[in-house]
Amino acid sequence: MNITRRHLLKATPLLFVRSSGLAADAPQPFGEEFPNLESLTTGEWWTKGTLAAASNDKQKGKGKAKGGQPPAPTMDVPRDQVVCFAQYTQQKSVLKVNAQLFPLKPGEERVARLEVKHEGEDWKEIAKAEVHYPGWDAQLRVEGWDGSKNVPYRVRHGEKAMFEGLIRRDPVEKSEIVIANMSCNSSRTIGPRTEIIENLRAQDPDVLFFGGDQTYRHTEHTAGWIEFGLQFRDIIRDRPCVCIPDDHDVGHGNLWGESGKQSSVEGDADGGFRYPVAYVNQVQRQQSWHLPDPVDPADVDRDVKVYFTRMIVSGVDFAILEDRKFKSGPAGKIPQMGPRPDHINDPAYDPKSIDLPGLELLGKRQEKFLREWSQDYSGGAEMKCVLSATAFCGAVHMHGGVDKRLLADLDCNGWPQTGRNRALLEIRRAWAPHLCGDQHLAVVVQHGIEQFHDGPFSFTSPALVNTIYGRWWHPLDEKAGPNPVPNSPLPWTGDFKDGLGNLISMLAYANPDDIQDEKKRADGYGLIRFDKKTRKITFECWPRFAKVADGNQAQFPGWPITITQDSNDGRKVHAELPAVKLDGVTKPVVQVIAESTGEILYTVRSQTESFKPRVYAPGKYTVKAGKDKPDTVVSSGLEVM
Repeated sequence: MNITRRHLLKATPLLFVRSSGLAADAPQPFGEEFPNLESLTTGEWWTKGTLAAASNDKQKGKGKAKGGQPPAPTMDVPRDQVVCFAQYTQQKSVLKVNAQLFPLKPGEERVARLEVKHEGEDWKEIAKAEVHYPGWDAQLRVEGWDGSKNVPYRVRHGEKAMFEGLIRRDPVEKSEIVIANMSCNSSRTIGPRTEIIENLRAQDPDVLFFGGDQTYRHTEHTAGWIEFGLQFRDIIRDRPCVCIPDDHDVGHGNLWGESGKQSSVEGDADGGFRYPVAYVNQVQRQQSWHLPDPVDPADVDRDVKVYFTRMIVSGVDFAILEDRKFKSGPAGKIPQMGPRPDHINDPAYDPKSIDLPGLELLGKRQEKFLREWSQDYSGGAEMKCVLSATAFCGAVHMHGGVDKRLLADLDCNGWPQTGRNRALLEIRRAWAPHLCGDQHLAVVVQHGIEQFHDGPFSFTSPALVNTIYGRWWHPLDEKAGPNPVPNSPLPWTGDFKDGLGNLISMLAYANPDDIQDEKKRADGYGLIRFDKKTRKITFECWPRFAKVADGNQAQFPGWPITITQDSNDGRKVHAELPAVKLDGVTKPVVQVIAESTGEILYTVRSQTESFKPRVYAPGKYTVKAGKDKPDTVVSSGLEVM
C-alpha cells in the first residue's frame, strides 16, 4: 500500500493514543515556577480528590473551603461521563466543535470523535481529534458543512462516553434574531444555574454570547471551565455560542494585554500577561477555538494567539473583538493618582493628562478589521453588532461597596480616550450597537464622541452571579442629567461625563439593592432582539430569578429599551441626498463619503430597493453602492448647502 499524507493524518491520533499510554504526563506542565497552575487536572490528578467537591450533581450553595473559595467540581467522574460539553459555530461551510473532557487516566485513549446523524441515516463519524494535555480539550473541524439543515451531533470518547446536541441551521428566513448577553459567573456560588437555564430555554435565543469571566478559578482554569460547562451545557448544546475569555479567565484581576508582553509588577498594571504563554493560549483555545477562523491570525508577542473575528447568523453580522489583547497598561506611562495605577481619585486631575500619544486600546490590527468589516455585507449581512468584553466608558460610580466612590477606572475601555473614540467611530460607521459585560452592573448608554448622542448604543450585561464585586451608578449630586429618559422609573438617567471625561447618555442601570442577598444583588443576563424587517433593536435585562412567563414587568426597571438601527449614528441630520437605486439589487449596500476629508460617514444595507442617504453638514459628497460592498460610484460632487 502506498502511504500518503492523508493516511498519515488519519493515523496521527492513533499514534498519539499508543504513546500516551506509555509515557507519564508531566506533573507540572508549566514548569517548576508555576506548580499550582492546573494542579487539579494534571499529574496524578485522581489522587487529589480531597481538594475537590462532592459529586457534581449534589453541588449547590455557597459553601467555602479553607481558602475562601468553594472547592471545584470533582474531576473523577464515571468513565462513561468524561465528555463534559461542547461548543460550536458554523460559518462559510466550516463547522467547528470545541469539546471539553474531564481529565483522562493512564491508558485511556486521547482521542475525541465527532458523529452526526443526518435525516434518514445512521450515526456517522465525520471528525476526530487529539485530546490535549494539559487542558483535556479537543478541536473538531469539518469542511464542506451544509449550514441549511438541523443536524444532531455527538462528541464521543471510548465506547460509552458522549455529549449530544444539535447543530442548528442558519435561520435565514427569521425576521428576528435573538442573542443572549452574559458574563461574570462567580465561582464562589457553586452548583447549577437552574433559573437562568430554564429562562433561556423558554426564550430560545439564536446565539449565546459569554463575554468573559466564565470562571474565577484563576490558576485552575480547566476545573473552572468544566464547572462552567456543567452549569450551562444544557443551553449550550443546541445553538451557536460565542465565548471570549476576560481577565479572570486567564488568572488576572485586571488585564492590559499590551500585545502579549510579560507583566512584571504586582497587579499587572504595567501591561502584559502574568502566567506562561502556554497557559494563556490554552485558556483561549478551550474557550474560543470554535469561533470562526481569525480574520488576522498572526500571533502577537511571545507567540500569544489571537481570535478576533466575525460571525454572521441569519443576516446579523457580529464583529468579535479582543479589547484586552492590545491595550496599554497604565503603570509607568501615566502619573498614579489613586491607591492603584489604574484607579483615579484625585478630583483635580485633568482627563486629557492621561490620554497620551502611543497608548493603544484595540490596536491598529483590530481598528483595521473594524474599518473593513463595516464596509462588507457579504454572506447575507443586513445588520451589524460588535461584541467585546468590556464597555467603552466608565458608567460606574461605586466600586466594591455602596460607599466606595471611585472617580475613574482605567480597566474599562473608556481609557485611553483617543483609542476609545477611534473605536466608536468605526462602530458608528456600521450603525452597530455594542454588547459587553465585565462591569458587574447592567447599563444601557448612548456614547458621545464629539457631542452627546452622536455615537452608538451599548448594552453592558449584569453579572450572571455576582458574589465577587458590587458596583453602582450613583451621581454625586443625586440628580438626573440633562435630557433624562421621559417617564423612567430610574432617577439618574440623562447626559453625563464619566470620570475619564467621556460623553455618555444613561438610559438604564440595574443597581443592586443588597449585595449580600442573591435575589437583590442584580444578578442576571441580557437579551437583545434584532428585527431585520423593521431595523429595530430591543435590549432586555432579566434578573436571575425572574419568571419570564410574567412578561416585561419581570425585567429590571428601565427595560426593555427599543432603538432604531440608524440611531447608532446619532448625529443631527442636515440634509438628504438623492435616493440610491441599483438595477437588479433589492437591498443595496450604500456608502456616503465626505469629499473634503475623505471620511466614510457610514456604510449600511438598505431595507428596500431604494435608499435616501443622509448627511450631517454642508459640503460635497460621494455616494457608492453595490450588492454586498459599495464597489460602484453612483454619484460624486453632490453639494449640500
